[in-house]
Amino acid sequence: MTTAIPSTGLAGRLTARAWFQLVLALMILVVVVGAFAGARVIAETNRVTDRLVNETQPAAAEAYRLQSALVNQETGLRGYAIAGDPRFLAPYTEGKQEEARSAARIRELLAGRPGLLADLDGVEHSAQRWRGGYAEPLVAAVSPTSSRAIDAVRGNEVFDELRGRLDSQNRDLAAAIDGDRRELDRMRTTRNAVLTGMVVVFLLAGVALTSLVRRLVVRPLAYLQSASLRVGQGDFDHRISVRGPADLATVAAAVESMRRRIVAELASARAQESLLAEQAADLDAQTTELRRSNAELEQFAYVASHDLQEPLRKVASFCQLLEKRYGDRLDERGKQYIDFAVDGAKRMQVLINDLLTFSRVGRVTDHNEPTRLDKTLDKALTNLAAACEDTGARIECPDELPEITGDPTLLSMLWQNLIGNAIKFRSPDQPPVLRITCEPQGPAGWLLSVSDNGIGIAPEFADKVFVIFQRLHNRDEYSGTGIGLALCKKIVEYHGGRIWIDPAYTEGTRFWFTLNTSADDGIYADEEISSTTSA
Repeated sequence: MTTAIPSTGLAGRLTARAWFQLVLALMILVVVVGAFAGARVIAETNRVTDRLVNETQPAAAEAYRLQSALVNQETGLRGYAIAGDPRFLAPYTEGKQEEARSAARIRELLAGRPGLLADLDGVEHSAQRWRGGYAEPLVAAVSPTSSRAIDAVRGNEVFDELRGRLDSQNRDLAAAIDGDRRELDRMRTTRNAVLTGMVVVFLLAGVALTSLVRRLVVRPLAYLQSASLRVGQGDFDHRISVRGPADLATVAAAVESMRRRIVAELASARAQESLLAEQAADLDAQTTELRRSNAELEQFAYVASHDLQEPLRKVASFCQLLEKRYGDRLDERGKQYIDFAVDGAKRMQVLINDLLTFSRVGRVTDHNEPTRLDKTLDKALTNLAAACEDTGARIECPDELPEITGDPTLLSMLWQNLIGNAIKFRSPDQPPVLRITCEPQGPAGWLLSVSDNGIGIAPEFADKVFVIFQRLHNRDEYSGTGIGLALCKKIVEYHGGRIWIDPAYTEGTRFWFTLNTSADDGIYADEEISSTTSA
């Protein structure tokens, strides 16, 4: 048989989790690189777009406003020189203000572009020459009351130079706009190419990484699954061997080891199958013998309850007849012997009856039904009414006792035995006082107690009293066969509980016992119980 041997390469050194983490790291790396490249291209495209939209084109528009302002100055100056009316100087004055605003705006928009700013400097220098050498002297010379001939030729020469500067500025701005547009087109083309390449790289990387995971992880895992299912379906001779990630190879080795162990155990089981068959045959024979033995026990019980008691009755009867007929001829010793024989026969009858009753517990009858414990207690007190009256016993009972599923006859006998024992073993100097309590214990059980003020039971005998025929006193002091508490124990266990003596209670004796709501929870739930006598 072979076992899974991990590959010596990289695939065998890494676990499936490590492979997934590696694949995820590669995917993240591809995404980061692609995002960085795309961000750079998009940022560059946005930069060129912003420069065109927010700088070059607004600067060209301001250049036209600057040119318009200078033309307005020349027109207003010409009108003022001809008419001598100061109102004609308004375009000249407003033109200077508009010129200053446009120039400042152009400098703000074209900051960092010295070539275009040089054109603006030339325009401003020419405008300053025109105003200083021609416009301002003319304004100072002309007044409303006098006029001066206009040197139009000189003024036109200076202003034509200014127009040349303006035309040069406009051409340079137009060329800058065309350059920005060409650069924007180029960046857009580059951006589209980069984004397309990123998509292609993502797809290729996804395909490659998926293929890698499929070959190194998915396939070995699928083979391990199919092989395990095949073994699980009964093909225990199928060998499992997987090459792949380290953890899958380890699992495969473990499954193969388990398969080999199953094969060995199966072989051992088959070897023992014949032995089990022989043991089953022996068990069948023992079952048959047990049934026969039980039948004989039932027959013995019948004989013991009828035939064996008949000789005892005859012995007692004839002993009494002997005493009646020959009593005057017998001395005290002879009469005592006859009394011993009669008492022994009677005690033998009681002992046989009690023994038969105890042996029938869980075997003969089954009367489990919903039963209220207060009714079974009332029945027991009715049976003990004479003893209670004779001794002046006082019994304190709860206002209400719960209902359980059990045998009402057995529950009455349980109360009768416990209460009867308390009355029997009372203190000689005071009447018996009994207290019965009941409280819930768990979802389906009850805890009950019977306390008395009697002579009590020493702690060392707390377990001995529940053993059949165990007595703590001789028959001269207290009558009975010593079977009552043993029977109580068996009845309580039948109803799914247990019974014990409270060693901490020192005012007499306190019996604690539990009863389940349903007798099916008891250890004798599958047995049957017959009626019995008190202790």
